[in-house]
Amino acid sequence: MSETTRVLRSDAERTVRTILEAAERVLSRNPSASMEQIAEAAGVARTTVHRRFASREALVDAMAAWATRQFAAAVEAAHPETTPPMVALYQVTANVLRVKLDWGFAMSRAVSADPEVARVHADVAERCARLFHRAREVGVLRADVDPDWARRVYYALVHEAAESRDGDADALATRLVDTLLRGVGTGKGLD
Repeated sequence: MSETTRVLRSDAERTVRTILEAAERVLSRNPSASMEQIAEAAGVARTTVHRRFASREALVDAMAAWATRQFAAAVEAAHPETTPPMVALYQVTANVLRVKLDWGFAMSRAVSADPEVARVHADVAERCARLFHRAREVGVLRADVDPDWARRVYYALVHEAAESRDGDADALATRLVDTLLRGVGTGKGLD
């Protein structure tokens, strides 16, 4: 690949990201906003948005795919398979909440017909299930707690915390993990 091609590709990727970020801001405030309003917020011509995304639906699908990749990267960054479960639980929570707070509109549409989005969500769910099983094995969760049930409760807490937007991601993560573990945990590792 030539240097010129690399520069053009990099510029195109920046433009797409700028459009996606602007679309998130605009659609979070007004879900019925037009492509023109999104283009204005992105600081690009309406034709640029239409050249990158054939329709509003294609733009929203691209937002969902982008947010899903950010979601998966947030989980990966916590190293849930190798980090001690208590630390991993907190870090996954804080990382995921950052994505959900920043990409709330897109994440709410991340249940998509796109098989790649479905695959990423299935992979994240499997990693989270393993984390909850490890948490029970090391005593962070009580031995009598069903880790799959605890994980579903955790998902509900993450959803509610993201919806509340009551604080920053770290503060919300601390409150969420404390709520989860004091309800189903042994308390081990909390002090």
